[in-house]
Amino acid sequence: MRVSRWLAAGLAVLALASGSACSRRAGGAARASGAAGDPRAGRPVPVVAATVARRDVPVTLDGLGTVVAFKTVTVKAQVDGRLDQVLFQEGQAVRQGQVLAQIDPRPYRIQLQQAEGALARDQAQLANARVNAERNRKLVAGKLIAAQQLDDQVALAAQLEGAVRVDQAAVAAARLNLDYARITSPVDGVTGVRLVDQGNVVRASDPSGIVVVTQLDPIAVLFTVPQDELPRIVAEMAGRKLAVEAFSRDGATLLGTGQLELIDNQINQQTATLRLKAVMPNPRRFLWPNQFVKARLHLATRRGALCVPATALQRGPMGTFVYVIGADQTVAVRPVEAEPPRGEIAVIEQGLTEGEQVVADGQNQLRPGSRIAPREPGKEPQGPRGSATQPSARGGGRAPGVADGTKAPGGPRGPRRPAPPP
Repeated sequence: MRVSRWLAAGLAVLALASGSACSRRAGGAARASGAAGDPRAGRPVPVVAATVARRDVPVTLDGLGTVVAFKTVTVKAQVDGRLDQVLFQEGQAVRQGQVLAQIDPRPYRIQLQQAEGALARDQAQLANARVNAERNRKLVAGKLIAAQQLDDQVALAAQLEGAVRVDQAAVAAARLNLDYARITSPVDGVTGVRLVDQGNVVRASDPSGIVVVTQLDPIAVLFTVPQDELPRIVAEMAGRKLAVEAFSRDGATLLGTGQLELIDNQINQQTATLRLKAVMPNPRRFLWPNQFVKARLHLATRRGALCVPATALQRGPMGTFVYVIGADQTVAVRPVEAEPPRGEIAVIEQGLTEGEQVVADGQNQLRPGSRIAPREPGKEPQGPRGSATQPSARGGGRAPGVADGTKAPGGPRGPRRPAPPP
């Protein structure tokens, strides 16, 4: 009888234990399924938030361009002779009129002296002819000589006047050749590689020249834009000068700023593009001939446009949309109409209002209704308001109420308690 009672009591205890375990498993499964069905029940997703704001947005056109020297001059010899001196260094900045090289001037000094001697001789003969003509004129008036002699003397004086003019031109040509023996820079610029060394005989017919001088300040940028933009560019140029910026090929570094000077007089039919020319100051030499750049033409400024970061725009089967942050720190999908992004800014035409917050980064982990932990760019995400700091996953946490650098009562490990009796 006693054994039967013990068996019945054991079976009752086992039945109660298995029933409570099943209840706990069912409750845990229900909570797990509820957490999976509600996106707001999970851990907040860290994202970067941005505020929809109004700002002035420049209307620009971008095009690929090439830097060209404002002026390029191949310095050549204009007279023949031996190159006695080279007075510049390769890559040197030179000014207009600065002497670059010297050709042997002695032959041209001799020519000048010969021309000056011939001029002096003919001037003396002309003076004598004029005196004789005046004397003959008086004698003809007294009928002492024939009129033919007077006419011959006047003609001789006129011939000598012509000879004097020829001599004067010869003197000027000799002086010019002597001046050409001093080779000077025709423009302000920078010299290139020296093409002829000192001691060589140079000629005016040499095709290569002595050096190439390029003017780098100011400098020009040639770039292309689609031909469809021509009416808008012409309309904006009618009232003012349009600003142009030159960037490095990756668009990260601003190299120079100038003004649009020229629209080419024809369109390239093969590429359907229009070539433009801008002139820019270049005092720091950031722009160099034949350098590839990214040119940006500023057409106008759109005042008070509704803007968001370009990274906030997302694209799906239904079009462009953004994740809007609600007051309860959850996100919702909202379709928007936006212009093509201009750099890091996108202009919203419809779908958002000023002051709303949108997700600018971190959208890959979001879905409608997800809880988020917004942060500003460059800052760590913040937890829910009023929540305590969570301990580290590696055991670096502290007991509640124990501050850094303090010890628990009773020493580092607290008071030891005796073990309970067996």
